[in-house]
Amino acid sequence: MARFFLTIEYDGSPYSGWQRQENAPSVQEAIETALTRLGEPDTLVYGAGRTDTGVHAIAQVAHVDLEREWTGFKLREAINSMLRPHPISIIEATLVDDEAHARFDARARHYLFRIINRRPNLALELGKAWHVKQPLDVMKMNEAGQLLLGTHDFTTYRASRCQSKSPVKTLDRLDVTQNGNVIEIRASARSFLHNQVRSFAGTLKKVGDGSWQPRDVVTALKAKSRDACAPVAPPHGLYLVKVDYPRSLNL
Repeated sequence: MARFFLTIEYDGSPYSGWQRQENAPSVQEAIETALTRLGEPDTLVYGAGRTDTGVHAIAQVAHVDLEREWTGFKLREAINSMLRPHPISIIEATLVDDEAHARFDARARHYLFRIINRRPNLALELGKAWHVKQPLDVMKMNEAGQLLLGTHDFTTYRASRCQSKSPVKTLDRLDVTQNGNVIEIRASARSFLHNQVRSFAGTLKKVGDGSWQPRDVVTALKAKSRDACAPVAPPHGLYLVKVDYPRSLNL
């Protein structure tokens, strides 16, 4: 038995999210099915985080224990051959110690939320970004984002069905930048609450269009009430872009 870390890219559009569902397609199920076809039956794939329905990933990380002898290169190529035509790609497969864990060893998770800010409809970016037609003030959005940094009770900015034991999290980064009509919101923390990044994005959009002032995000935070949050941004603008691990894992 050998443990491998998988770095995974996927288009979340066709899936009910990362986690296996009883009556809906998931990314986890697709990879586990591919491994079964490779002679690795009853194999469980453990992800670093659970992306929601429609959320994409540039570098999701998962680990899996396998019985057959594999090199990282052969495993990556074999899984990818079995995944077609799923919009899922194994970018890297790395042999790690048996104790390494994709979820529990993660030191930080980094997300990107993309907004296309223009009046014309989306063609190439349809389903890959949030289309916002009214002009947004990116400087105010970024100012508001900085007010949420640090350790707080983020009850306002999490889903009502969030299963986390505590709403207290430490937010390390919430930056907003613009390049042409593309606005990027980048968020980093050791871990996030359910819908937290999408809640941030929806709130910062309200600041950008002038409905809220930057200080209003703090008022909402202090309310510790889901009702105080702005409408949650759609899932198709969100990407899991990176998961950090200790150097000792040699990833």
